[in-house]
Amino acid sequence: MSFIPDLATLATFTAACLVLVLTPGPDMTLFVSRSLSEGRAAGMASMLGAATGNLVHTLLIAFGLSALIAASAEAFLVVKLVGALYLLWLAYQSIRHGSALTVRADAPAQRRPLSRVFATGLLVNLLNPKIILFFLTFLPQFVTAGDPEASAKLVFLGLYMIAFSLPFCAAMVLAAEGFSASLRKSPRVMRLVDWLFASVIGGFAVKILLTNRT
Repeated sequence: MSFIPDLATLATFTAACLVLVLTPGPDMTLFVSRSLSEGRAAGMASMLGAATGNLVHTLLIAFGLSALIAASAEAFLVVKLVGALYLLWLAYQSIRHGSALTVRADAPAQRRPLSRVFATGLLVNLLNPKIILFFLTFLPQFVTAGDPEASAKLVFLGLYMIAFSLPFCAAMVLAAEGFSASLRKSPRVMRLVDWLFASVIGGFAVKILLTNRT
């Protein structure tokens, strides 16, 4: 199974996925908010909708980048370098502005059909340019421009990232009330998570920039 990255790359990617899962962001806000306002089933439906959106992004980006590699390895290298700069910017934003969990204790909303909640989660991810840009810049950092299995590896990494995050997201949905309350009461912990996120993402960016200077 040549599409599976080597053990060192997979271990690094897993560590990055763990940090990303634990860093509050728009997805987490969506899941927790739906769970608090419409119940756990709505939270789960929203989570699955967003995960489906991530799946679509993974496939489109993987096949789009594979076409780019086939056309020009140099162009793919430019994408990686631009992506590294974007990741550095994300690291800076994390330290400057902190995490993006904005759950409010609103009154319970009228419960909608789960299919509509799923569709909302799907569309939020599909139409969010920040999520598209993140997938486009993060996944390529784990493949090389001349790798003939780059496309398959990108698909594998994207699917692995989705599968890895689902159990954590489900746990957050099931414990939404206590989870959101504990985050709001623990600013020091959240700042630690922000710095951890910035360190990991910034580290990947610096690595790729230094590697491609030669």
